[in-house]
Amino acid sequence: MDTHPRTRPAGETDDLVVMDAAFKADAPRRYAALRAKDPVHPAQFFPSITGWIVVDHDLAREALTHPALLKDPEPAAAMLEAAGFLGHKRGTGLGGQMLEADPPVHTRLRRLVSGAFSPRRSAELEPRITQLAHGPVDALPPCGETDLVEAFTAPLPVAVIAELLGIPEECRQDFRRWTTLAFQVNHPEYAASVAAMHTFLRELVKDKRRRPGDDLMSALVAARDEDDGRLSEEELAGTAALLVIAGHETTVNLLGNAMLALLTHPDQLRLLREDPALLPTAIEKFLRYDTSVERTTNRYAAEDLELGGAKIPRGSVVAVALTSASRGAPLAGGGDPETLDVHRPVARHLSFGHGIHHCLGAPLAHLEARIALHTLLTRVPHMELAVPAESLNWFPAGMVRGVLSLPVRYRLG
Repeated sequence: MDTHPRTRPAGETDDLVVMDAAFKADAPRRYAALRAKDPVHPAQFFPSITGWIVVDHDLAREALTHPALLKDPEPAAAMLEAAGFLGHKRGTGLGGQMLEADPPVHTRLRRLVSGAFSPRRSAELEPRITQLAHGPVDALPPCGETDLVEAFTAPLPVAVIAELLGIPEECRQDFRRWTTLAFQVNHPEYAASVAAMHTFLRELVKDKRRRPGDDLMSALVAARDEDDGRLSEEELAGTAALLVIAGHETTVNLLGNAMLALLTHPDQLRLLREDPALLPTAIEKFLRYDTSVERTTNRYAAEDLELGGAKIPRGSVVAVALTSASRGAPLAGGGDPETLDVHRPVARHLSFGHGIHHCLGAPLAHLEARIALHTLLTRVPHMELAVPAESLNWFPAGMVRGVLSLPVRYRLG
């Protein structure tokens, strides 16, 4: 690791990592090359926004808990305003949730929301998620070709999050479209989709306040802490938006990436079909191998600092490449980090983040992935890719990593 501070500004292009569609389609190989060179690199996240991307596992853990790397964008406000990156969030409610907050606001929001994700509530969801997982498979013909994203990995998380929040069934296709576009800031329909979703969620909050039910949204409306604090209307809508976007689209891609990994590693697929008891720990391997959140939301340097040998000026944008940090995590007993092995001891990864922003819904994501993958492995015992893996189309921009479609040939058991 380079111990001499590098002072090249993020705006220069000689060593700039341009995180465009070509980069994202080839992300694992590109990140491996970046890790071999330096732990942190100047990067272009969008055409008008440059900053730094952390690719090393140990440095990622440091960055995710660094006291001077905050979610408050004030130090970078001028650049972000010029790029239109602040304006697109105004009026959407995306700022009224914990992912965009620092302590003490973050501490308060997380404390109020955490009760809705208790182990008891997650355990109660298992029978219903199991039932929901069989629905998409029941709708398949006995054999043929299908897009696994549209047929299974997308509709299941939509159904789960819709039931969790008490969202009517007739709105679920709208939510699928809104959440997909919410991760594509440069898409022409981005702003309209996010605004439409937030408007709907604000109305949902009002409805749950008038007529509470046995759902997560009603629980959030009723949540209060020891100081008798409550979530405001904006915080409720923002938290609901966070749950819909982060809790749905990331699960779609967790399932899609896991199935793609298995379909391109038929020996590992066979091992899991022969021994489904491996699934809980195998999910950890999938998360390390190709996580569904490629990089974190932005953090902003509140002061000049040094990170991994790079001098980061105040006001810089810093993001952590969770895909790279997880793939590069040290392996117990050694081995090739680029290899998928469901029998390998569980490796450390950062797919759910680290520190105070560690994903609150991680246990629910594990539960949903275990049920979904078990359903596919047992009910669809014959499945293969219908197209070459290198021809698949990936999300072209933004934080998430996942294929837009996954064509497969299958035969039901």
